[in-house]
Amino acid sequence: MPNIQFNRFYRYNEMTRLLKTYAKEYPNLIRLESIGKSYEGREVWAVTATNFKSGSDAEKPALWVDANLHASEVTGSTAALHLIHSLVTRYKKDETVTRALDTRAFYIIPRVNPDGAEWALADSPKEVRSVTRPYPYADAPLDGLTYGEDINGDGRILQMRVVDPNGAWKIHPNEPRLMIRRDPIEVGGTYYRILTEGLVKNYDGVTIHVRPPKENMDLNRNFPANWRPESEQQGAGEFPSSEPEARNLMEFILNHRNITGTISYHTFSGVLLRGLSDKPDDEQIVEDLWTIQKIGAKGTKITGYPDISTYHEFKYHPKQVITGAFDEWTYEHRGIFGWTVEFWNPVEQAGIKGAKYIDWYREHPMEDDLNLLKWNDEVLNGTGFVNWYEYDHPQLGRVELGGWDFLHMWTNVPPQFLEKEISPFADWVVWHALISPKLALRETKVTPLGADTFRIRMVVENTGWLPTYVSKKALERKVTRGVIAEIQLPQGGSLESGKLREELGELEGRAYKPVISAEFGDDTSDRVKVEWVVKAKKGSKLKLTASHERAGKIHTEVVLK
Repeated sequence: MPNIQFNRFYRYNEMTRLLKTYAKEYPNLIRLESIGKSYEGREVWAVTATNFKSGSDAEKPALWVDANLHASEVTGSTAALHLIHSLVTRYKKDETVTRALDTRAFYIIPRVNPDGAEWALADSPKEVRSVTRPYPYADAPLDGLTYGEDINGDGRILQMRVVDPNGAWKIHPNEPRLMIRRDPIEVGGTYYRILTEGLVKNYDGVTIHVRPPKENMDLNRNFPANWRPESEQQGAGEFPSSEPEARNLMEFILNHRNITGTISYHTFSGVLLRGLSDKPDDEQIVEDLWTIQKIGAKGTKITGYPDISTYHEFKYHPKQVITGAFDEWTYEHRGIFGWTVEFWNPVEQAGIKGAKYIDWYREHPMEDDLNLLKWNDEVLNGTGFVNWYEYDHPQLGRVELGGWDFLHMWTNVPPQFLEKEISPFADWVVWHALISPKLALRETKVTPLGADTFRIRMVVENTGWLPTYVSKKALERKVTRGVIAEIQLPQGGSLESGKLREELGELEGRAYKPVISAEFGDDTSDRVKVEWVVKAKKGSKLKLTASHERAGKIHTEVVLK
């Protein structure tokens, strides 16, 4: 068993060793491969989890889980490792997990963006949104305040408060650790300017320009669906999938047409995000909206995280939409439902109720900050907030460093709460895999017609909750081909009627059927029949197969008698 703990975050080399150990110790359940390299040349590892004795992963419906697309959101990597661990340790002990591994496959990418994560996890961290490649310009001006840099080597990226008569902030009268807004007409006090920790390059002694990171790419704006260029959306890249980290994911998914859904692990807000990102619900395909809402409701029941619309409840600005996201691409272009999990909500942890997920960070009552600080003192033992202390800044002179340790308290789950926070998600992932379409053999029948002639009938059905095509969007995009039936004749045999290879169309599941179906009838659109007339010697064996890219493959054999 790998020596793994779920109260910490793993650097790239440690994580690689753990993944190789799982593959070595559970060869019948785990296989490890690289799906490509990062910008700095690191392998991006993918785990395939299934019971290989019950069949190849390629012949089973599959669910995709990825993590750590954004550099500093390393909670997702530990959650992905926990999923792998949960699958292998619960196999043969938990009926649901066992059934999932016997009949489905999981593709798990614990760290999409290893370069950015290495920066975030370094002893002296540097925070970037995604990848470490300079973007949009390799020779970007260096003047100004650097973003997210540990300048004193204490392993934290804090804030700097600088006395400034024209500053917008002042010290809270009852809690000197907190800063509050200065009244619009207030004068005569001691005021401060609040800056992120960093150095000021080419400082002129007067002006401080807060420059964006030199590495300003956002991988979750680099996917093709509704992609917009940098002039319209920051971090989008030169063209869709311009970054190897994005291209790695797309190529794998396009080469694994058995994937029926995707879940991406991010931080933070404690929510399950569903699309659409750029359109309201009333512009969504109605049946798909109903279906993804049901999937989300189950996720909420299992994890406690509310399932919400990105467009309606998670826009960074009320007049701006997000496009080019991974989960939007998987739905819009591949017709599979995509989720983004945002782990961890410190605001809720502090007992603050009803806070809007994004709006709260723009404006909220000071009472909320006091509650957060109280929670930090009593629950986190003071580790989330650093008391202000003097520091001799190389350019600005005497400043104070302190405030929230965002990387370790806000962006990621504090280690002591990490395992509890991520543990419920394995059950939702397994459930999500088991709702996929799944072909099953209902019946084979051989009827002799005389003179070494036989009618062969095969009936297959979709036993999954989702239809074989998964979503109405997939039908609209024409990305699936329906069930394909094939017959392999014995030597000397001939096919009198029927086709050696025949496309039989899509099969419904139970997802789109109404609660009360008496008016419409619960028809058998979930099954299909195919027949052949064969001329061959009695006792001959014929091989039959039925397959669907998303619903798996069936192999069976009949004897002419």
